[in-house]
Amino acid sequence: MTHDHDLVLRPTEAQTSAALNPPSGRNGGDLVVETLSGLGATTVFGLPGQHALGMFDALRRSSLRYVGLRVENNAGFAADAYGRITGEAAPLLLSTGPGALTSLAALQEAAAASAPVLAISSQIPTAGLGGGRHGYLHELPDQQASFRGVVKSVHTVRTQSQIPSAIAAAWQSALTAPHGPVWVEIPQDVLLAETPLPQVTAADATPEELVPRPELTAVAAHLLSGAARPAIIAGGGVIRADASGKLRALAERIQAPVVTTFGGKGAFPWNHPLSLQSWLEDRHTTDFLEDADVLLVVGSGLGELSSNYRTFKPRGRLIQIEADLGKLESNYPALGIHADARLALSALLETVDDRTDETAPERVRTLLERVHARIADQQLALEQDALASIRRALPPRSPSFWDMTILAYWAWSAFDPRHPNTMHSAQGAGGLGYAFPAALGAAAADPTHPVLAVSGDGGALYSIAELATAKQHGFDVTWLIIDDGGYGILREYMTDTFGETTATATATETATELARPDYVALAESFGVPGARTTPETLEADLSKALSTPGPAVLVLPAVLRMFAPTHLG
Repeated sequence: MTHDHDLVLRPTEAQTSAALNPPSGRNGGDLVVETLSGLGATTVFGLPGQHALGMFDALRRSSLRYVGLRVENNAGFAADAYGRITGEAAPLLLSTGPGALTSLAALQEAAAASAPVLAISSQIPTAGLGGGRHGYLHELPDQQASFRGVVKSVHTVRTQSQIPSAIAAAWQSALTAPHGPVWVEIPQDVLLAETPLPQVTAADATPEELVPRPELTAVAAHLLSGAARPAIIAGGGVIRADASGKLRALAERIQAPVVTTFGGKGAFPWNHPLSLQSWLEDRHTTDFLEDADVLLVVGSGLGELSSNYRTFKPRGRLIQIEADLGKLESNYPALGIHADARLALSALLETVDDRTDETAPERVRTLLERVHARIADQQLALEQDALASIRRALPPRSPSFWDMTILAYWAWSAFDPRHPNTMHSAQGAGGLGYAFPAALGAAAADPTHPVLAVSGDGGALYSIAELATAKQHGFDVTWLIIDDGGYGILREYMTDTFGETTATATATETATELARPDYVALAESFGVPGARTTPETLEADLSKALSTPGPAVLVLPAVLRMFAPTHLG
């Protein structure tokens, strides 16, 4: 009897010949890049460092495109965006110690947003591992420990023969739902030593499918079919599973209004008759969702933002489809279905009954009218006009990347992304400096559409060095910097909470007010076109910049305000 596991794939004659006659001059770094190529990678991001030079030396003998950034954290943000846009694992090559640690904030964002980043770091030579007393440059007593609480999985290499399998296992981990960043570390001497091993010509790391249990989807379909007021919350898991079409089909079949989380922007058409859009920080929306007798949550853990700062108290039956087991029922009791969003929605579509509900579109219209009336009462035309100008100027298929700035907070609720997987922000972990380097990663992933980055002047300084990267690679990214002279959202938070911001000892500056450069002159010093714009000319100036190939910087001097929250009272 022959069992499947007894079957062995026999190499072709060409593969055998290549294995027996490997090129000379290869090192452990070649095994890294050959494995990445065999897995399907085409682009890598990163920064070189002393211990990692074996990998970077091998790049010149490979077909991989290398995109080098100026700061490791920014390289991580670029890889994050590349992974989000392509759905592929994005290799991130890092050095040891300081270089590796500088990437931590970016990897935390990738973990929070389920972006598939494959970080490969060097290590000190194997002779120094475990001792913590050899005095090697960049040495850490336990480098893995710094990453274990951030990334999805950690993979260690101590010999050259371990490299292909470790990288393949990490690749599979990164792309198995839920997607996420993974960590591989390889000692310097293993990367530098000449290798006798044959070339890596193929690698198998097919992600595991996360299939829903049929008895659970049967119960969920029964509940949805019999609901009087069903509703759906669609999160980022719908985007990552490429399940927007399935979501729309289900919503239309059961006539369920849909709200998207900030991470799920674009998962459902903005102007669809059943679209509640993304007004999650609004009590009217929260009340609507609480009134649902059956609420389906797809691809969201219902965290702080998605639950209107924990004020959401569902009264009906809740069904949660979530690929991240740790988020399943972690915030609310539910019929928990551990599954990939696309596979679970497909199962529901096979068994759910059609519902007729002529009142659903009217209830959606009434809710949106209440939301818009509340915003209109707050005299925030400048902010709304700025968002509208950006939307008109940005081509429908162009991706946008938003830093943690006031206009981004507006965009979470009020911006129409037009298409799935086109609007991204750092709201997963909430770190500054995401937008511009992430936009560069998106431009590397898809050069057919111009890319927009939106930052405040405070966040812009985190990634200003990447103007050199944008110029060097000619990336088609327009960077809009909203210059309000400080950390605008923190200024609002401190003023609202304490009545004023924190003064320094001289009482002439505060913790939220910033001295900053002339961003236009600074951009031009990098060889990147820069210009100032106004609220009145923003649309025209942005349209011109986006339609002109290559990088550009637009600076909008403006003090914007947030709309009043409704989760506090």
